[in-house]
Amino acid sequence: MSNPEHTRTATEGATESFRNPCSRRDFLATSATAATTASAVSLATTARKGHAADANSRLRIGFIGTGGRGFGAHVKTLAKLRKDGANIDLVAVCEVYKPQQDEVCAFIKKETGFEPTKYVDYQDLLADDSIDAVCIGTPDHWHRLQIVAALEAGKHVYAEKPMTKTVEEALDVVKVWQATGRVMQVGVQSTSLKVWDQARELINAGKLGKVLGYQTEYFRNSSTGQWRYYELKKDMTPKNIDWKRWLGVDAGLAEEIPFDRAVYRQWRCYWPFGSGMFTDLFVHRTTAMLKATGLRFPARVVGAGGIYLELDTRDVPDVATVVADYHEGCQGLITATMCNERSRVKQVIRGHNGTFEFGNGEKYTEFEFLAERPQATLDSSIVDETIETDLSAESLEKTNTTYLHFENWLSAIEANDPAVCNNPPDLGAAAVTTVILGAMSYRHGRVYHFDAETGRYGDGNAEWARSWEQLSANRGSPRHVPGWHAGDTGSTLTPRESQSLAGPWIDGRDPADA
Repeated sequence: MSNPEHTRTATEGATESFRNPCSRRDFLATSATAATTASAVSLATTARKGHAADANSRLRIGFIGTGGRGFGAHVKTLAKLRKDGANIDLVAVCEVYKPQQDEVCAFIKKETGFEPTKYVDYQDLLADDSIDAVCIGTPDHWHRLQIVAALEAGKHVYAEKPMTKTVEEALDVVKVWQATGRVMQVGVQSTSLKVWDQARELINAGKLGKVLGYQTEYFRNSSTGQWRYYELKKDMTPKNIDWKRWLGVDAGLAEEIPFDRAVYRQWRCYWPFGSGMFTDLFVHRTTAMLKATGLRFPARVVGAGGIYLELDTRDVPDVATVVADYHEGCQGLITATMCNERSRVKQVIRGHNGTFEFGNGEKYTEFEFLAERPQATLDSSIVDETIETDLSAESLEKTNTTYLHFENWLSAIEANDPAVCNNPPDLGAAAVTTVILGAMSYRHGRVYHFDAETGRYGDGNAEWARSWEQLSANRGSPRHVPGWHAGDTGSTLTPRESQSLAGPWIDGRDPADA
């Protein structure tokens, strides 16, 4: 992991200041009208009104890395959106595994009638000025380099989660994103569910009272071991795979090692290329919890875990927990095992007056409000409630969160507004910082403090506990999540009358007589 002295400055709230020109051709001939439209499918409507023959009115998308997610989620979802009317073309595929590239290109030609250009070097794809946007589905250690290069080449970007491999890289991506004004979406698809915005509005209005923290999970189980279900094939050989390029040796991303099918196909199991459940799974739930609460960068992070069952040469743990504390006076608990699924902990956000309890999946038609007892809240009107979302069971049968997330990305490009994205880089950076510091804590046996003002992190010390003890000693006021506008709702205590007898006896005098 990187040295704390080399960290960069964290930046927040970047999404409000973007109004740069779209792409070099605006990809829609009628962009003024399109900018007011909320649906990506409306791109096709514009084309049918007389622009279909003009290739410059269509968004041309290239793909960098078309393995599991790159093919199964990126290519196939955008092909479906195109079929449903989105005014897009899938025009280029960059892939180091030749049989995979051939399969993906054949699929695109079958679905769209268009044969995409093939690339092995992503820089050649980015040098093609006819490409407006790229989807990046490479292993984690490549993300930052390819994202930054794409943004600086003027492309809009959809990048698979985690946004980057390190904290420093995440902050760097945010900086470049701000400077270029391109639209960028980080691939945590559940953030395109409106439930998180709905929860945040209720939280800010005081529904939960003082927010104390969130708890989330991503439990899994299998007979093979997590990520070992990615099939190894006989034709995965150095003849068919540009192994040195995949490693990133010349780019300084990894040392050269002997070819290994398991490392290539199941790279999430190995620290040089991924971080196991921390960045593959925890980042999903953490991003959603940050979106719902309004929290962003943590102030203190500790991680724990171990490899307790999946002792199959992997590096990453099969049981892990991250605890993140925030300056707003909240704590996040992210926990899971890859070897048990039925006993998953509940996904909740807790406050003094009650709790939001969500499901464990990614499709929510409702969530629960669990009221605290009136003896604690002193308000008998606070009762249990089932809160419906705007996502119907019928609509869930027709689509999925990945479809919604790509549709949102296209809408942001159409509107020429990065703020439209449901998971922009500033949110992505906060989430990945949380889970990466958790992974580092587990690996190095340290507690990390993070300073969002400077973007620096270092070893923990007693200052965190001391600051809260001092706030209590001074009878300070509770801190609140960003966006809170409910005053003291659910944020005060009513001491018993006998509490007035408390206090130090100075010179033998009873404080009750003061």
